[in-house]
Amino acid sequence: MKTPSVTSDAASQKWLLVDLEGQPVGRAAAQIAAFLRGKHKPSFTPHTDTGDFVVVVNADKVVLTGNKWKDKYYHRHSNYVGGLTSTSAAEMLQKHPERIIEAAVRGMMPKTRLGRAQLKKFKVYTGPEHPHEAQQPQPIEL
Repeated sequence: MKTPSVTSDAASQKWLLVDLEGQPVGRAAAQIAAFLRGKHKPSFTPHTDTGDFVVVVNADKVVLTGNKWKDKYYHRHSNYVGGLTSTSAAEMLQKHPERIIEAAVRGMMPKTRLGRAQLKKFKVYTGPEHPHEAQQPQPIEL
C-alpha cells in the first residue's frame, strides 16, 4: 500500500479566524503556526503547502505572562555599524501591536522557501474588523 502524498493543488485551504483577546502570545502562536503549516489535517505533507489561511483579530489585546512586558525586547538591525535597535514589548504594543504576534509566529515557522510562502497566508489586524469577510473565515477557539 502506497502512502498518499498530497500536492499543493489538491490540498483544500480554508480561511480561519482567530480572536486573540486575552490569549497568551506563545500558546496562540504555536497553534497558529500549526494551522499555517497544515499539521491539524490528516493529509499533512511536510514538503507541501497544505495549510490554511489564518486571519487574526484583536492583536492589540494579547497577554504576556510574568515580567515580559518590560523584560522582553525585540531587536532589529540596519546592517550598519552600531545599527542595532531594541524595543521593549510594552513599547511594541503601543506602536505596532501586530508585530508581536507576527514575530512569534515567524519564529515557529520553517526557515525555508516553503515557510516564507506559508507566512504569506497569515493576516494580522489590531481591531475586531478585517477586510476578509468575502472569504467567510470560520472562527476557531484556541
